[in-house]
Amino acid sequence: MSTPQRVLITGAGSGLGRALALRYAADGHRIACADIDGARAEETAAGLRQSGIEAIAIGVDVADFDSVIALRAAIQKRWQGLDILLNNAGVSSAGSVIDTSMDDWRWMIDINLLGVVHGCRTFLPDLIAQGHGHVINIASYAALAGAPGMAAYSVAKAGVVTLSESLRAELHGTGVGVSVACPSFFPTRLLENFRAPADSYRTMAQKLMGASKTDADAVADAIVRAVARGRFMILPTPGEPARWRLKRWLPETYFRKLMQRVHARRSQR
Repeated sequence: MSTPQRVLITGAGSGLGRALALRYAADGHRIACADIDGARAEETAAGLRQSGIEAIAIGVDVADFDSVIALRAAIQKRWQGLDILLNNAGVSSAGSVIDTSMDDWRWMIDINLLGVVHGCRTFLPDLIAQGHGHVINIASYAALAGAPGMAAYSVAKAGVVTLSESLRAELHGTGVGVSVACPSFFPTRLLENFRAPADSYRTMAQKLMGASKTDADAVADAIVRAVARGRFMILPTPGEPARWRLKRWLPETYFRKLMQRVHARRSQR
C-alpha cells in the first residue's frame, strides 16, 4: 500500500462525501471530515476511527470564507498540510431561470460555486508550496447536460467545471493535479435542503434518484479510481459518458434526444 495521504473532504457528513471518506479510508489514508453539520461529520469520523483509521471531524460552512480559513488552521495544527483536497459540499435546487428566486440563485452560487472557490483559494498555496497534491471538485452532470428546470444548480455546477479547467491550466507543472467529477442522479440526502418553486420538481428529482442504476459507494469508487489514473473529467455514473460524447460530437442530435426525454417525463406526471 502507498504511503497514507492526508485527505480533506467537505460535506463528509452524509451522501457522496461520506462514501468518499469510506473509500479513501479503505486505502488506509488519513481523513478529515468537514461538514456544516458537525455532528454528522463526527459520526463519519467516529466510524472510521473504529476501523483503525486516523480521522478527525471539523465543522465548516463553505459559503463563509472565514470559516474555510479556520478549517485550514485546524488542518495545519493537526497535520501541517494536506495531500488531497476534495471540495464536495453542496446543496440542490430546481426551477427555471425565471421561476427561481434571486435568493435561491444567490444561495446556490454562494455554496455550490463560491464554496469551491473558497476551498481552492485557501488550500492551494500550501499544495503548490509543497510541490504535490490533488484537488478534486465535485460538480454534476447537470453542468454539462443543458437540461431545463435546473437553472441555478446547473449554472453553479458549470462554474465548478470551468473553474477546474482554469485550475488545471494554472497548476500545470506545479505537481498539483486537478480533477472534476460530474455524476448524474443517484440516491443521497441531497433533497434534505432542496429548494424549488413547486413540489413537482422535488417529485421528479425523487423519481430520477430512485431510477438510478448506481449508488454513492459505486460513484465514490469510480471517482477514486479515476483520480488515481490521473483523469481530469470524471463521469462516474452509467450512461453519462455516452451522452457527453454525443453532445460534444453531435450537439443538435443530443438536443433533440434530450427534449424527447424531457417531454416523455412530463407526460408521465
